Amino acid sequence: MATYKEIYGSTVEVVTSDPENPVTGQIWYNSTDNVVKGAAVTTAGAWASGGSTNTSRKAFSGFGTQTAAIAAGGNTARPGISITLNVESYNGSSWTEVNNINTNRYAHRGTGTSTSGIIFGGDTPPKSAATETWNGTSWTEVADLNTARYLGSSAGADSTAALFIGGYEYPGSEVVAIVESWNGSSWTEITDINTGRWASSSVGTQTNAIIFGGGTPTITGATEVWNGSSWTEVNDMNTGRVYHASGGLYTEALTFGGMTPGETRVGNTESWNGTSWSETTDISTARASFGGAGNDSSGLAFSGETQTTPTGATEEWTGAGSPLTQTFTDS
Repeated sequence: MATYKEIYGSTVEVVTSDPENPVTGQIWYNSTDNVVKGAAVTTAGAWASGGSTNTSRKAFSGFGTQTAAIAAGGNTARPGISITLNVESYNGSSWTEVNNINTNRYAHRGTGTSTSGIIFGGDTPPKSAATETWNGTSWTEVADLNTARYLGSSAGADSTAALFIGGYEYPGSEVVAIVESWNGSSWTEITDINTGRWASSSVGTQTNAIIFGGGTPTITGATEVWNGSSWTEVNDMNTGRVYHASGGLYTEALTFGGMTPGETRVGNTESWNGTSWSETTDISTARASFGGAGNDSSGLAFSGETQTTPTGATEEWTGAGSPLTQTFTDS
């Protein structure tokens, strides 16, 4: 039988920190952690703990990537309402407070990157049509939505191209199918979704998006895809839910957590391959009304509400087939 040295050309290396780009099958001893580690690939997706947010919150806007995310505004109370202007930025390991949003609100939505984002709608109360853009340093108030509403869902690439989909309209608090498109300066109403819904989730771009789950008002797993001109109903989620989070593209999406009938917070995670949803590894902290960022191979779940209280817990997702550092133990 070949030895490790014969296969890899060296003995097990002693290092003070993990290698940046280890080769699959490589083993090393981390003298700082006093453990033996190795490089592998995930056979199924896996969640791992990240740095907690400084302010635990729910019903806020979250967007970005696994290593560069934004959490903006929201509600810090349960029960009751305590709205915050607070914004935090994630660097892949910890959250840092940055400049606040201008309009105090919760149940709004946002999309974009950590340096070019946008948030819109929400409940102040009363309901809001306010829109703000983020340039990586500060927030700027821009043109309002045509229809004030909250608990819709969002998609888009950055502060110049976004969609706001469905939600509760104000006045009247009616579930709506309204969709508005943002071009960097104004909102335009476009084709409605087929099934009006609230507290759904969506990902993608202004011209290729997908919306899934939500309340109609009853909880649903209904899924629709957008091709830039029309919405088409496709295969439902396995677990219908509201207040879930997500990341990815319209052909490769990941959704996680949320609330099922009976107001049960769940950790269920599902992956979309462009045709159907498949159940995969649950998040560790079951929660609802939280933030999602990244994609189906490198995602992020942060803050939100557990069954009893808001949480600051952050979890990082590594998709199937992605590189994974494994710690070896004697148990």
